[in-house]
Amino acid sequence: LSKQKAQRYEAVKWVLVFAIGVCTGLVGLFVDFFVRLFTQLKFQLVQSSVEECTEKGCLALSLLELLGFNLTFVFLASLLVLIQPVAAGSGIPEIKCYLNGVKVPGVVRLRTVVCKATGVLFSVAGGLFVGKEGPMIHSGAVVGAGLPQFQSISLRKIQFNFPYFRSDRDKRDFVSAGAAAGVAAAFGAPIGGTLFSLEEGSSFWNQGLTWKVLFCSMAATFTLNFFRSGIQFGSWGSFQLPGLLNFGEFKCSESDKKCHLWTAVDLGFFILMGIVGGLLGATFNCLNKRLAKYRMRNVHPKPKLVRVLESLLVSLTTTVMIFVASMLLGECRQMSSSRHSGNDTLSLQDISKDVNSSIKTFFCPNETYNDMATLFFNPQESAILQLFHQDGTFSPITLSLFFLLYFLLSCWTYGISVPSGLFVPSLLCGAAFGRLVANLLKSYIGLDHIYSGTFALIGAAAFLGGVVRMTISLTVILIESTNEIAYGLPIMITLMVAKWTGDFFNKGIYDIHVNLRGVPLLEWETGVEMDKLRASDIMEPNLTYVYPHTRIQSLVSILRTTVHHAFPVVTENRGNERDFMKGNQLISNNIKFKKSSILTRAGEQRKRSQSMKSYPSSELRNMCDEHIATEEPPEKEDLLQQMLERRYTPYPNLYPDQSPSEEWTMEERFRPLTFHGLILRSQLVTLLDRGVCYSESQSSASQPRLSHAEMSEDYPRYPDIHDLDLTLLNPRMIVDVTPYMNPSPFTVSPNTHVSQVFNLFRTMGLRHLPVVNAVGEVVGIITRHNLTHEFLQARLRQHYQTI
Repeated sequence: LSKQKAQRYEAVKWVLVFAIGVCTGLVGLFVDFFVRLFTQLKFQLVQSSVEECTEKGCLALSLLELLGFNLTFVFLASLLVLIQPVAAGSGIPEIKCYLNGVKVPGVVRLRTVVCKATGVLFSVAGGLFVGKEGPMIHSGAVVGAGLPQFQSISLRKIQFNFPYFRSDRDKRDFVSAGAAAGVAAAFGAPIGGTLFSLEEGSSFWNQGLTWKVLFCSMAATFTLNFFRSGIQFGSWGSFQLPGLLNFGEFKCSESDKKCHLWTAVDLGFFILMGIVGGLLGATFNCLNKRLAKYRMRNVHPKPKLVRVLESLLVSLTTTVMIFVASMLLGECRQMSSSRHSGNDTLSLQDISKDVNSSIKTFFCPNETYNDMATLFFNPQESAILQLFHQDGTFSPITLSLFFLLYFLLSCWTYGISVPSGLFVPSLLCGAAFGRLVANLLKSYIGLDHIYSGTFALIGAAAFLGGVVRMTISLTVILIESTNEIAYGLPIMITLMVAKWTGDFFNKGIYDIHVNLRGVPLLEWETGVEMDKLRASDIMEPNLTYVYPHTRIQSLVSILRTTVHHAFPVVTENRGNERDFMKGNQLISNNIKFKKSSILTRAGEQRKRSQSMKSYPSSELRNMCDEHIATEEPPEKEDLLQQMLERRYTPYPNLYPDQSPSEEWTMEERFRPLTFHGLILRSQLVTLLDRGVCYSESQSSASQPRLSHAEMSEDYPRYPDIHDLDLTLLNPRMIVDVTPYMNPSPFTVSPNTHVSQVFNLFRTMGLRHLPVVNAVGEVVGIITRHNLTHEFLQARLRQHYQTI
């Protein structure tokens, strides 16, 4: 790239990062506006119905009315998930996989974000114990993936000639920015969003990305704040409202001289709460894992309607539970005057007004309120504010029952077929637990200095930390959401203790769901004991390779009979042939490392020539027919012995462009393969699709050349080899792959420690790592699958057995 082009490229990147932030903020605004609208409409109608029916004795009608609202909304949310199944759940496990380098089908499509954003507003408005924050992260990531491409699979007609960012690495950077913007919009925490993307998301991070991601997060936060301030208060141009989740401001009343937000004595209680939060989080994760396994066995294989019915059953149970609990189990408590009366700042008055206006008086006489109904018959954000800021007490029995119901029902709900987040239910659960601890300490131990709001916040942090096991990003998100730096130390300590306690029993909820899906996610590092293994122990020795000049029939055969995404480009090292057959240790690494793999390459060639599907050329079919009639090889040990003992057999007269033949002897098959580079499946398919080849009578210079833009034109969805129409191609034509291969990929020696291999994979964002011996021969290849925890453990067990 010239300097001018590079500067233009960078400028376009900054503009797009800003656009991603603004669009993510607008998605957040859309979700928030309609959730608020539907929820207010629902609760106003139900409240007036309850007040009428309390006198007339027709409460069953009120319950039916509430059920009608909730079931309709949840049914709509479930239908949207049927349209796009990836839209179910929070989306954080999927985005975590994507940023780790695993492509999950459909995870960043336009249809996904439409179903996700619309579905989550229905599932939240439908009274399910779910939050809208997790889906906001997924929505931001989809915006980040799609916007810079300027094209969509769902809207095929909308296409712009935009040649920038046609690579996985650029796309992954934009997805990181979008996910961070989603967190920033959800919590009003741009720095927390950046750290979330760094901690939970990207495996591959660079310095320049940090600044862009923070800029994107800021753009999302302030877009959302600008529009919400205008729509809710009519004060356009001001940015006073934080994100979708607002914790309000924690302040002691001026009249209470004994009150402190927290003291050194409280730290001891916070640590204990962190331990309990970790235990509760581990219990939640364990129950949810069992439920998820049960669903995978018994619900997912059945017709899709069963998933919708499960969602409706959860909605029905939740609605009946909260109605009955509010009616029968709530206590009538005395109202207290707002402690914020002396404050004149707009945001504080709003919080105070919000807290007092959301008090519910169900079945209670004047000047009292129903504490259970106040928690259940409010939007979740209002219930959190009640627990954080309400001066009036909630009875310990109410808090215990509320916690228990919320814990069990949110555990059951996370994983059903609706878009659902886990942050808000966890915060609400934890806040009830923290408030309960504060009540008990005040009532039974007589600690008057305690500020209930702080304990509610620490309880929320402890439980959320115990469930999701995030540390630095969650600390910063909570500090930014409370706008109170004084809470930094207690939140940090609580989250650390909760994470350590929970990790003792199981993984975080997102990691559990990633594992259940069987995704080859790479951890941050390998265990110390893994350094007993070397690259040769974990590599795949059965290579499928191509020559620099390969016939079309051979390429088609290779692509149709394998699912590999990259192939080593090799030539046969005839100079080393004699030594190779003598069993020279340095050169015959193929034999030295895996005797059992000696025969598999032969099997690979046989399979390759037998399984060529529906290739149009009759010439190729005849070749296949001939090859099928070949004899089976004799016993394994005999062949191996022959191969090691036989000194040298002349090769048949083969040119470098000829394909490996089915009728080759073992020596012919196991010539030392000199490594020249790596070529991707997508590149080979593109070359065949465009007819890039030359005939035997010509030189390779006559082959047409494709530019980088032409090679990446079909990104991100290259055509499938089975869908190509190859009738016009002569199978005897030759493709010169050398101009398109990567001639200098990362490689490792067979003796490299597994930890070094792992670090190279993680930090460089690799997908394939050839293993090349001392004389430049490729002896194996390592992919993500070879570095997963389960695979490494299995190899370590094998290693101990062979010692």
